[in-house]
Amino acid sequence: MTTETARSIQEPARTTPIFAEYDVLVVGGGPAGLTSALAAAEDGLRVGLIESRSFVGGNMTIGLPVLGFLGQKGNQIIEGLPQKFIDRLKERSGASEHRPCPLHMGITLVEPEAVKTVALEMLTEAGVDVRFYTFCAGVVMDGDRIRGVITESKSGRGAILGKVVIDCTGDADVAYRAGVPCEKGNENGGMQPPTLMFCLAGVDTEKLRMSIADQPKGARTYLTDFIPAEYFGQNHQFIIVGLRELIAKAQTEMGLRIPNERTIIITGLRQGEVWINMTRVKGVDGTDAASLTMGEIEGRKQIDDIVTYLVNYVPGFEKAHFTKTAPFLGIRETRRIVGQYVMTQEDVLSCRHFDDAIAVASYPIDIHRPADDGCTLIWCGDCYDIPYRSLIPTKVSNLIVAGRSISATHEAMGAIRVMATCMAMGEAAGRAAKISVRGNRTPAEIDVEEIRRQQLEHGVYLREREEKPAEAQLEKAL
Repeated sequence: MTTETARSIQEPARTTPIFAEYDVLVVGGGPAGLTSALAAAEDGLRVGLIESRSFVGGNMTIGLPVLGFLGQKGNQIIEGLPQKFIDRLKERSGASEHRPCPLHMGITLVEPEAVKTVALEMLTEAGVDVRFYTFCAGVVMDGDRIRGVITESKSGRGAILGKVVIDCTGDADVAYRAGVPCEKGNENGGMQPPTLMFCLAGVDTEKLRMSIADQPKGARTYLTDFIPAEYFGQNHQFIIVGLRELIAKAQTEMGLRIPNERTIIITGLRQGEVWINMTRVKGVDGTDAASLTMGEIEGRKQIDDIVTYLVNYVPGFEKAHFTKTAPFLGIRETRRIVGQYVMTQEDVLSCRHFDDAIAVASYPIDIHRPADDGCTLIWCGDCYDIPYRSLIPTKVSNLIVAGRSISATHEAMGAIRVMATCMAMGEAAGRAAKISVRGNRTPAEIDVEEIRRQQLEHGVYLREREEKPAEAQLEKAL
């Protein structure tokens, strides 16, 4: 029997059944969770993955291209399992080559439905036990050790346990519930606004790209941000970011409500299909259901005016028609854990080397500013390391975090949040969990050299360690 107080209900104590037990439990089946589970299952451990939706792939299923495979010098810096996943997608015509991009360094177009199918195939082939429609509602703790998570589903409330747990929720849901200190947003708590992606068909993408490529520099009436006209003359599949003058004209002439100062168009792999990344809902907290609901409602309201703008002002869209929205809001930022090391903007911009590097990234600091319609972009000129310590939270001994919620500042998170980088972190987290279970040691206690060795053996790109200054070498010897 329940009892009710002024603003809460007291539920009676109950016994919670254990639904499953694993060596490694991965929570969240997005880009990081996918590779975490695959890496953890490589040599026979029992691995479980729970996902709240009916499919795996996360943000790879909402129409976004995968950013981050290429570095700022044009070299490929994400390899290993993420590349194997792209290779499998290509077999189904579900992914493009890694295309250089002056703005994003590299773009890899993927077909959302192929992502869902291929990701699930790879997981089941690897022996990963996947459970859909399953929410993480709490944690099971034993002192500073997490034994597993409490889940809610059609099956009711239950516990799923793991010797090591990997939080790949993107929102640090497991870590937060386990008592790991977390931060959100910038110094004022402002978080990057999310986008509800949507898709149009019937677009003449050749007319669109050539309308930019053929414009003489002195006669162009609109500009693309950082991407020269010549790029569009050479690439049939592309991202357009810009056309600011056209948006301003549409707002003035038709009074359209467009909450973004840039047009962002991504060509799909299907002919005439484009995805639009232009809705922008400020003030959404991706860890709050009511706020997310507001974001979905507002995002859908914005679509009609954006489509009207595209059809009436952007070349190639004259016969375009709306086909679908993404299955959920694209969330750019929520919680970040406080881990053994907090990555900073300086680490990114100085192309910092770390002795415990387990992945390399190169995507620029890319912050959709919380308070206005603009975006901040800062490039480092090369690539930078992701340290293992940033995946290891404080206060909980057998938990690993992978994806955009690792230990980083607001600014550094703006760089490491893209999907290829999250996949690389996930791969490292899965191998770390495997080593932890095999050696009966906590993730913080394992030898990082063993993780690095296994990463290299599986084709992961890691940079040569930076040489220490001579005086530092001497001091160490003394």
